[in-house]
Order: sequence, then C-alpha cells, then structure tokens
Amino acid sequence: MTSWDGAEVRARIRELAARDPERARFGSRTHRYELRPALPGAEIGAFEEEHGIRLPPDYRAFVAEVGDGPAGPAHGLLPLATPRPAEWDDWAVDGEWEEDRLPGRLATTFPLTDPLPGAIGGREEELTPGTLTLAEEGCGMYVRLIVTGPRAGEVWRLDPDWGGFVPAYPDFRTWYTKWLRAPA
Repeated sequence: MTSWDGAEVRARIRELAARDPERARFGSRTHRYELRPALPGAEIGAFEEEHGIRLPPDYRAFVAEVGDGPAGPAHGLLPLATPRPAEWDDWAVDGEWEEDRLPGRLATTFPLTDPLPGAIGGREEELTPGTLTLAEEGCGMYVRLIVTGPRAGEVWRLDPDWGGFVPAYPDFRTWYTKWLRAPA
C-alpha cells in the first residue's frame, strides 16, 4: 500500500495540535503542526530526474497526497521542494538539506549493507550518500531515508557521537505513522 489518506492525516495533525496548545511535544515549536501543500507529481518527477533516483513509493505518495512537511517526527519533516522554504532558515540542520541536493549525491549507492553502531564521528559525509534527510533530532542527530541500494526505502538514524548509523524503521510510512499515533 503506497497511497495515503491526506484528509485523515491532516485531521490527526489538527487533533495533535489541539491537544498540545503549549507546543510541549518534542519538535512542535519548530514544525508548529503545519503542513505545506502537497507537491504536484510533475515537480516530484523533476526532482527524481534531476537527481537520478526514484523516491521510495510511500514517501513519494506522502509528499504528493498529504504535504511537503513540516508537521512530523522530531523537529519536523524537511521539505523535498526546492528551493528550501525561507521560513525554515532557523532550523538547525547544519547544511544537511543542501548537501543532499549536491549533484550525484542522492544517486550514489548507499554505502552500508549492515548497521554501523557506536561513535562514527567525522565519517557522516562518506556514509550518507544515497540518503535523504527526513528530520533533524537535535545535537547532530538525523533521520535519513535510504533512496539507493539494497536498503532503499528504509529509515535510518544517524547519531555520529554515540549511536552510529543504524536502521530505525522499515519504511517511511512506519516512521511517520508512529508519530501520528503517539499521544500528544
């Protein structure tokens, strides 16, 4: 199943926002429970063509049927759309979003076949080709979607100082749905 019920997702996000008027839930002060409009298929296709990839179906469908972030896990779902929205300039993404869009970076085969637990400090740049940053968790930790290679479609967590670069969720739908279903 790759399709999303956009109305249902938006209703759940409104419900989460209503239950959290003080924005106490982690990351809600950044994403503010807001969703940007969904992207037209032609724009998503142009992104894929420009970067020489095919986005995982559940993520592609989300961006096309629900919205292009930011409401979502951690500090929110980073946008696929380019250029990056100006209102997101205060996000502490340390250039990850821009780096993902360097020529050839997304099309490069993801270099890992097995998890890499533990401290990996300083190796992030060599380990993240073939991945797209989904969200920033703070303190240099990121959630990344694998877009190339045998692990394509999986969501991995990058924690260079302690946790390494390891699988976190089998796919985008599982990652995002867990956030939607968690109590506010």
